[in-house]
Amino acid sequence: MARHFVLLSPRGRKKSGCGAIVCRPKRNRREAFMATYLQLDLDGVEPESGAPAADRLVSGAPSFRTWSLDEADGGLYAGIWEATPGKWRIVYDEWEYFNILSGYSVVTADDGETLHLRAGDRMILKPGFKGTWEVVETTRKDYVIRL
Repeated sequence: MARHFVLLSPRGRKKSGCGAIVCRPKRNRREAFMATYLQLDLDGVEPESGAPAADRLVSGAPSFRTWSLDEADGGLYAGIWEATPGKWRIVYDEWEYFNILSGYSVVTADDGETLHLRAGDRMILKPGFKGTWEVVETTRKDYVIRL
């Protein structure tokens, strides 16, 4: 059976799921350099609000906030996402890397494997992953998604 996720932890172990802000470079010699990077800074960025689709909700009344910070041609997106407690079904058609910044969540694959995610845990969910995401404590992550 092919794995549809990889969990990377800060301790080095490996275990087998938009708008854009334009970087406004300063007008000086560094202009070219400034246009090629973006710091994940939420100052002045209004989050988008959301929630799981009703047909995917398992329990609770989770709500989402997403700060979409960048997007690139070819379906590449980056930002910060936050969710309040609740549980819902997830089905990944996209590739996503994320780093848990705060909180506690449990991701359970349909095959029953359970992954406990806390601050510092990094994970890749690949197309084909199916399961549930349960937010036990409000969770915030930064992410990069490739469609």
